[in-house]
Amino acid sequence: MKKTVIIGGGPSGILTGIFASNRNQQVILLERNPIILKKLLLTGSGKCNFFNEVYNPSCYSSEDMDQVERLLSSYYLQNVRDFFDSIGLVSQVRNGHYYPYTFQASTMEKLLREEAIHKGVEIRTNSCVTKIVKKKKMFYVTCNDEVITCDNLVLACGSKAFPKTGSDGMGYQFLRKFSHKIVPPVPALVQLEGEEKYFKDWDGVRAEVRVSLYEDNEFKASEEGEIQLTSYGLSGICIFNLSHLVSRGLRNKHQEEIRINFVPFVDIPVLSFLDDYASRNSYKNTLELLEGFLNTKLANVILERSFINPYEFYKNLNNDKKSLLAKNLESFAVPIIDTKGFTSSQICAGGVRLNEINIDTMESKLVPHLYVVGELLDMNGKCGGYNLTLCWISGMLAGKSIGGQDD
Repeated sequence: MKKTVIIGGGPSGILTGIFASNRNQQVILLERNPIILKKLLLTGSGKCNFFNEVYNPSCYSSEDMDQVERLLSSYYLQNVRDFFDSIGLVSQVRNGHYYPYTFQASTMEKLLREEAIHKGVEIRTNSCVTKIVKKKKMFYVTCNDEVITCDNLVLACGSKAFPKTGSDGMGYQFLRKFSHKIVPPVPALVQLEGEEKYFKDWDGVRAEVRVSLYEDNEFKASEEGEIQLTSYGLSGICIFNLSHLVSRGLRNKHQEEIRINFVPFVDIPVLSFLDDYASRNSYKNTLELLEGFLNTKLANVILERSFINPYEFYKNLNNDKKSLLAKNLESFAVPIIDTKGFTSSQICAGGVRLNEINIDTMESKLVPHLYVVGELLDMNGKCGGYNLTLCWISGMLAGKSIGGQDD
């Protein structure tokens, strides 16, 4: 009987174990935490958005986008759906996002854990791997002062994101020792920090906006959705989806700026909108006008930046102030100086190059019988179940390859 060791008890590691384990393959899963799937239990604020209705390469970022397209094949996506049906998961879809019907990540954790045990996966928690050596065809894994010998080794130990769940970046070190190239990991799906005197005044405000990222004053990307204005800067899903670009830009010494459109519902020039809106509400001062579509705290911040007395009437403003007000409503600029870092990021951007991995099996092209899955791969997605989907697919493919299952 051959032996496979999986380092990491997250989603990709568990899927690998479930598909790899059979009567000809002993599977040992090593998890450094006291429990497996610790990070999964926190996903989606504990509700676990695990899949999505819509997939295309634009939902992801990687140095090897051609390989991303291969991983997102409709066949593999259907296999994932079939798998969750097979283990008894009842799901519901809201706004294109799949959740367990219970809206509890613990439901997903329970089903995956039970399936792994049912398939014969030996789960060892509180197991810290400190050294890996390959001699001839065998791997020697040092774990808790014990050396485990195996035929196949799977690295599923996560990235550097959210280290309190056990991800410390050790997987990158193991991969470098095996001569793999690592795209430098940076925080992704993370809050952004700015240097702005107004932040304390808008802290706690939420707004539906369109945000655009500019790097060195050149447009890079945009997102629409809810933004959260904080005492340190910006948060919210649309900010998270741009954050990997900001992280990479800051790392490369570029100037990063978020420009916020607080009136995305306006489909005419904003100045024309304001002129018309004010003429229909001529008895209101400028603050009262803005309160018709903005939170009061936010309205005051925009008026302060526009050098307008809140109690002044719009009709009495000069043209320069009216134009500045329109600009700040449509393109409120926030220079970004940093992110909240790995400690707050949900995932990382970067990792092992996909062109060094056999995408059909997730086996290393450099080291036979070494498999790489999940967050260690240079492929990061937007919010919405996209990153978990990478874990499901990569774990499934690695497990099938190790277990000798036919597609």
